[in-house]
Amino acid sequence: MLGSTHGTLTTDFRARVEACGETPRTAVHSSAAPSADDAIPVDVSGRPLHADVPDLDRFFRPESVAVVGASDADGRPNTGITRRLIAWAERVGARIHPVHPTRATVFGLACHTSVADLPEQVDLAVLLVSDPLPVIEELADTKVKFAVAFASGFAETGDAGAAAQERLAAAVERSGLRLLGPNTNLNAFEEFRDDLDGPAIALITQSGHQGRPVYTLQELGIRLSHWAPTGNEADLETSDFISYFAEQPEVGAIACYVEGLKDGRSFLLAADRAARNGVPVVAVKVGRTETGARMAASHTGKLTGADTVVDAAMRQFGVIRVDGLDELQDTAALLARARRPRADGVVVYSISGGTGAHFSDLAAEAGLTLPTLSQAKQDELHQWIPPYLNVANPVDNGGHPVGDWRGRKIIDAILADPEVGVLICPITGPFPPMSDRLAQDLADAAEQTDKLICVIWGSPVGTEDAYRTTLLGSSRVATFRTFGNCITAVRAYLGHHRFTTGYRSPFEDAPRTPSPSYRKAQALMRPGQQLSEHAAKQLLRAYGIRVPREQLVTSAAAAVRAAGLVGYPVVMKASGPQLGHKTELGLVKIGLTSASQIRDAYRELTDIARYENVPLDGILVCQMVERGVEMVVGVTQDDLFGPTVTVGLGGVLVEVLHDAAVRVPPFGEDQARAMLTELRGHALLEGVRGAPPADVDALVEVILRIQRMALEFGGELAELDINPLMVLPRGQGAVALDALAICR
Repeated sequence: MLGSTHGTLTTDFRARVEACGETPRTAVHSSAAPSADDAIPVDVSGRPLHADVPDLDRFFRPESVAVVGASDADGRPNTGITRRLIAWAERVGARIHPVHPTRATVFGLACHTSVADLPEQVDLAVLLVSDPLPVIEELADTKVKFAVAFASGFAETGDAGAAAQERLAAAVERSGLRLLGPNTNLNAFEEFRDDLDGPAIALITQSGHQGRPVYTLQELGIRLSHWAPTGNEADLETSDFISYFAEQPEVGAIACYVEGLKDGRSFLLAADRAARNGVPVVAVKVGRTETGARMAASHTGKLTGADTVVDAAMRQFGVIRVDGLDELQDTAALLARARRPRADGVVVYSISGGTGAHFSDLAAEAGLTLPTLSQAKQDELHQWIPPYLNVANPVDNGGHPVGDWRGRKIIDAILADPEVGVLICPITGPFPPMSDRLAQDLADAAEQTDKLICVIWGSPVGTEDAYRTTLLGSSRVATFRTFGNCITAVRAYLGHHRFTTGYRSPFEDAPRTPSPSYRKAQALMRPGQQLSEHAAKQLLRAYGIRVPREQLVTSAAAAVRAAGLVGYPVVMKASGPQLGHKTELGLVKIGLTSASQIRDAYRELTDIARYENVPLDGILVCQMVERGVEMVVGVTQDDLFGPTVTVGLGGVLVEVLHDAAVRVPPFGEDQARAMLTELRGHALLEGVRGAPPADVDALVEVILRIQRMALEFGGELAELDINPLMVLPRGQGAVALDALAICR
């Protein structure tokens, strides 16, 4: 998990931004005006900066429901569905109106021949018909608020189905109602237990069966408040439900099973709303592999997006991504019910030194902080634990006391340490009466503390009283069955609260008006073309990004004069709109120190270009920059999220190392810095083997300027690469030695 996305610009950085003619990022917000079309504020690229939260109260708790295609005929699929809907309507206190063209009654209820004959304006229409399109068109005149379409055969089936879904979506938009589906199911109308207390989990799934493990958490005493099975998302989508659930006071966490995102910006706006409200979002997102992505597309008919971008976007906005459904249920359950942590420190308490060491190893490897308890605290614990046992953390009790009060004393003493926010007790197997008393002491202590107590009950049986009654019967103890799930959940719990503490939405500071830099750079764009290196560097220069001293020449004599002006030694490079990897073609010459070398290099470069049939706009004579740390910074377009910014280790091995971090604009200075810490080669920026530390501040400044360019050009800039960006020693800046830009 990353830190808050609220970045504080330093005075020096703000001054440098203003010097290049740009509005500081944090000053843009006040000048915004709503768009003329829909009054929703938009950023400089025209994309929305917030999404309206749909009022789904009447969907989940309607006062009146129409069931179109209702049936009570034996052997018909619609009969069982109708029966379930009638029972659900009774539970939620809704009036139900069956609709069928040939039936007078259905299950004793008066039946109407069409939606036009409904006796009242209904909140929800459930469509049990194979083709919902004609019914949607009929519903347009009835002012119904919501509809659910179960029918399949749409985008999940291929091109023809996708076209049918587009027609359905267009009809829904014209009608003014909101549609769940098509290709959805009855999960929204499940029976939820109303005898459970505490914050609830709200569930969103694109595949109904995948939500079953979370739904069954109710049997373990964990409350569920809503289930939104979104299906193909022709209208209502995952993002709508995240935004809605994040505003519901009873929702403690949102659990999602996502196959494909309908719109990247909508998803980020929803995740941002949840982060601002402090509501954790835990998600399984399929599509990590080519096979997973292909299966997801065939099931829901939507793009899964480049997974590295999806993963980065989720972390950027605080969405906790997990892999398995077991992790989804355990992590969501913990986050829904646990109080805010008092400290990040984790103490492991066990009845076995081996168990404690094993768990501590895994926890530390996962990034949890296991502080060494103070000597005073260890001395206190040794009042009740033999002195030959280690109590520094993990705490080995050698066997939890059974016959007296010492067990609670040990637990309470650990919890009293101000560095401790979480106590984890792994019990690898039942060992009565010791494990029974240990479970009871932990449950009792949990009722008296505001710190988190977690227990791993490792028994494969799971029928023991200590587990079923004592641990699961406590709403204050977080109980797990595996080490891995406990570590995943605790890491997410601590990370979520770090992320949301002081969280500031990056959309608040997103630029809404073009900068002077954009107006200068726009004249350099050539739609549908790749710019030459010289033109691409002019683009960078317009945004205040430093490039070497250089001149574009078209003769050997001009090259010699340019070298004298630039200053020896120089680099000479071919420059042309179709040139990408110049080094492979031998079109770069470095370290030239004399006029004769300049003339020879000019002749050689033009001969190679002529032989390779590469058109040139000239030869660049460039300042040779002293060695620093070679980085790559660039912009690419993602199908879901639009422009994305990438930073990584650069140079000729960039495609071999694959050491890069990605962010989706908008983001703040803190996220730009976080990108650098994610790199495996981050130590190079700190200085290794005698090299001085690099100018990280200058690198961050370049990242933010490139983000501004990405936002302002939007889709106009298909691709931008600065490689290498030479990051010089601290205080000396960063220089874009080469650049490639492709206009859409």
